[in-house]
Formats: sequence, structure tokens, C-alpha cells
Amino acid sequence: MKWTISILILILTGSLALAGHPKIAGDLEKADPKAMVDVIVQYKAGTAVLSPPHLWARSARQKLALPSGRTVVVSLPAGEVYALADNPDVESISLDHQVGATAFSGSVDYGWMTVLGMTDPLGQFPLDGTGVTVAVIDSGIDSSYDLASAGGKHQSRIVYKESFVPGDASTWDDYGHGTQVAGIIGGNGANSTGDGFTYRIRGIAPNVRFVSLKVLDKTGVGTDSAVIAAIQRAIQLQKKYQIAVINLSLGRPVYGSYTSDPLCAAVQQAWQAGIVVVVAAGNEGRNNSVGTQGYGTITAPGNSPYVITVGAMNTVGTLSRGDDKIASYSSKGPTSIDHVIKPDLVAPGNRILTIRDSGTYLDTNYSANRVPVTVYSNSNSGGASDYYQLSGTSTAAPMVSGAVALLLQQVSTLTPDQIKARLMKTASKLPAASSVAVDPVTGIQYTSQNDIFTVGAGYLDVQAALANNDPADAPALSPTAVYDTSSGVVYLVSGANALWGSNALWGSTAVWGTNALWGSNALWGSTAVWGTNFVAGSNALWGSNALWGSNALWGSGLPVLSEANTIAINGEN
Repeated sequence: MKWTISILILILTGSLALAGHPKIAGDLEKADPKAMVDVIVQYKAGTAVLSPPHLWARSARQKLALPSGRTVVVSLPAGEVYALADNPDVESISLDHQVGATAFSGSVDYGWMTVLGMTDPLGQFPLDGTGVTVAVIDSGIDSSYDLASAGGKHQSRIVYKESFVPGDASTWDDYGHGTQVAGIIGGNGANSTGDGFTYRIRGIAPNVRFVSLKVLDKTGVGTDSAVIAAIQRAIQLQKKYQIAVINLSLGRPVYGSYTSDPLCAAVQQAWQAGIVVVVAAGNEGRNNSVGTQGYGTITAPGNSPYVITVGAMNTVGTLSRGDDKIASYSSKGPTSIDHVIKPDLVAPGNRILTIRDSGTYLDTNYSANRVPVTVYSNSNSGGASDYYQLSGTSTAAPMVSGAVALLLQQVSTLTPDQIKARLMKTASKLPAASSVAVDPVTGIQYTSQNDIFTVGAGYLDVQAALANNDPADAPALSPTAVYDTSSGVVYLVSGANALWGSNALWGSTAVWGTNALWGSNALWGSTAVWGTNFVAGSNALWGSNALWGSNALWGSGLPVLSEANTIAINGEN
């Protein structure tokens, strides 16, 4: 345990000096002044976006205007950014970063039965997501019998499609990731249902509707601006299609505080509009390149305290929850810069079975992950490979999105904060203090601590969440971790009106403090997260060679988080 404690102290000590213009993101200020860069320019509310001639004077051109009307993507020399920032109507300027899918391809999975509490592989559940629409912001969603309505195989539940990929108006899922995510949220198992099948491969909420907003290209890569545009479109379409949930199984490194990150601003806007936003935590839990054992690697926009950030569990291929363990690749908190406590909870995310999207990038390049439907049949007659295995927090997030759909079907008036609070309060606590996982390819063994920064509030338990009727009338923003240099203690701190502050009430009488939310195994010491006897080392996270130094974990030479760059291809044992 000592190494974990020391690492977290390193993460929470030191400071990040971001000098320069207050409107310009720190990583943008480091760019070569002569290099052309794509930037996201946000204008203040009630002001006019700069006209094209005004931009031309700075050798700039507008590439894209986002649906909100206040945000544009501009290409210009980096040296001209300062002049643009001096305009009083400009609120902020940041790089248009790349984003990528947070899954890698990867024993039978029992994820959906595990979180729904089922014992019968072919059993039915009284709630199926009827009346709820989930916006999947990903690589698109292709048609499948598994995504058709219960009334007929040819009536699709995908009610709207749009592409935000530059130069690609097609809404087809060329990459294959979005279709697989949709299958986990709401696949109905049509291709694994019938005589002879002993296992039904379905999603959490098999009758939800989908809005497909494509932001990732055929190789699984996209941009901040595309994701922001898609989020804003979901807000615009919220009433028309009853969009209640946004699933973001994608991410990119954290480059600045969530308070100034336009991607985080977009998810916050959706949350405040009444849409539950579920985000994958990232797959950097094994990343020890700066000596943090994977701590501090939550990706954006999962670093926003508003959203539900989800880490990945390994079901070990059994129905019992007792042997489940955290996936070693699941990114850990606290978040870089702001030290927000993440993930919020964890869900099944290792070797998850879902819809195979034939002919896509993933299907072609990772064909070994195709799963013949007859593997789960009493027949030996052979059959098509209708399903596919995926591992990563990309597959854990849609488990939670499906769970949210069930909660909203049961009580349609629940707010995003109420849903987040119920899911976190009812999450089951992991009984062991740590677990061990083995990479099946390299044979490397990884030990994970089941602490607050690794498993959050605990393991998704849909039945418990549905049975919970506690009211919640305060914001459910994720708290932050603060290091007290005088005592060497790391404290849990929340806003004055947040649900899990020391004086906050859960309902009218019971105090919902840290012991109720995270359990006794998550906190060490009565008031401190990591005890009282540990002081910071000299090589703090923010040192010259640490997370944001010259050899930074998220340096410019690091590849985007995409399928080709993940730590493991086949999940873990």
C-alpha cells in the first residue's frame, strides 16, 4: 500500500505554472509561431463571431462553425493567436486536439447479466429502456437485427444519424466501434436468440432508441471540434428525440483545467441541459512512464466533475461478481491539474461480447476477435461470426449508459445529478484491497489497489440502483483531492452545495458522507484519503520530467489514444 500512497502524494503535490495570455491554452502557447494550427475559438455570450475578413487579416480562415453559434474552428499561424485573443469578444482559444476510441479488441462474457443481477442467460428483465434515447457520439452506428425494435427485425431503433467528420458526410460506421458500443447499450440479442442457443448476447437496455453522431473516422480518430459539434447537436435535438443520455466512449489526454477546456465545457453544457453524460475513463492504467503506476491518467472529457466517468472491470468470464476485479489498464485518478476524484464508478469492460460490424476497420484488422454465434449454441452445424469481443473502458461506459436508460424508464423525472448520485451510492464495494491481472500476450503481472482513485464509488449494481428511492436535491459534482502540506494529508473536498460534502445531506435525515459512498476499504484514516504519515517526494508529478515536463506523458510525440496504440489487444486474464 505504501507505494500507492506515495504515488498519490506525488500527484497531488507541486504546482503547474501556466504563464502567458489568460485566454490561450498552455499547450497552444508552446507551438511554433510560424506553424499553422487549428484552434477552437469560443466567443463570449451575446457577442458576434468575427467576420471572415477580420480573420483573413491574420492569415486565418474559418474551417467550421459549431452549432452553438458561439464557437468556431479556425486555421491560422500560431503566432497570430495572441492578436486574436486580444479581441474583447473572444472568451478562450485552445488547440483542436485529436480524440480516439477508448477500447481495444479482445471466456465468455457475462457483463450484462452481472450488472443486471440475472442468473438465467436467456432470462428477461422487466425494464428494457423503452421511451429513452441515447446519443452515441462515436464512429457511427450501422444497422443490425440486434438494433431493431422488438416489433420486427427490420424496424431500426436508430432514429437519427449525422456525421461531423470533416470531408466525410457518410454516416456509416467505417471503424466499427460505435456499432459495438450501441450493442452493449441496447442490443436485443436477435442474432443469438432461438432454438438451441444457450446464451443470449444482448445489451443492458434492449429497446432504447439511438441517435448516431459520427465523430471518429475510419481509423478511430477524431477532433475536439467534431465531438463538441456533436454534443451541441444532441442538445439541439434533445426534445425532438427525447435524448436523455450521451455516451462518449472516447477521449484524449488532459491538456489543461476542465474549467477552460472547451471539450469539458461542452459536456457540462449537456449535463446542465438535463442530459446524463457517460464517459470512458481511458486505458492508461498501466502507464508508469512518469512513475505514477497509472495514477493521474484519466482522459478528457472524463476529467469533468459533472459527468459520470467509468472505469473497467474484468468479470473473469463468470456470472458471479465475487471473483470480478479491476482491469489493470483502466485509467486512474485523480485527474491531472484539477485533482478531481475519478473514476466515479466501474463496470464490466474486459472481453465484452457485442455486435460484429462486418467489413469495418476493427473487423478486418482484428478478425481473431470475431465470435461465432454457435459457440453459445447446442448445435455443431457452424454459423456466422455475428459477435465480437472488445476490452477497454469504451465497453464499460455503455454498460452505465444502458443502466441510466433503465433508471429513466422507471422514473422519467430523475435529473442527471440524481442518477449519478444513485448509481454511485448503490455501487457495490470491492471486498479485496487489491487484485492481480496478467496480460495474456506478454505474461506481465499487474497489481491494482482497489482505492478511491481506481474504482471510484465501486462496482455498478443496476438492481440496487433501481431499488433506491433516496431523493437528491443538490449537485453531484465529483469531489477533488487536496493535499495539506502541513500535515501530509490528502483530503476529500467538495463544493458547499455538493451531495458528498462532510455536512451534506442525503435525503432529509441521513448524512451521506464519505464512508457511505466509498466504503471503509476506500479511505485510509478517518478524514484523510491516504492517511497522515506520508510526505511528498522530491520528484513531484509536476517536475521537469514529470507529467507536464519536457518528457511528458502527454507530450507532442505521443500517439493519439486509438485502437492501434493501446496497451493490450486481447484484454487480460
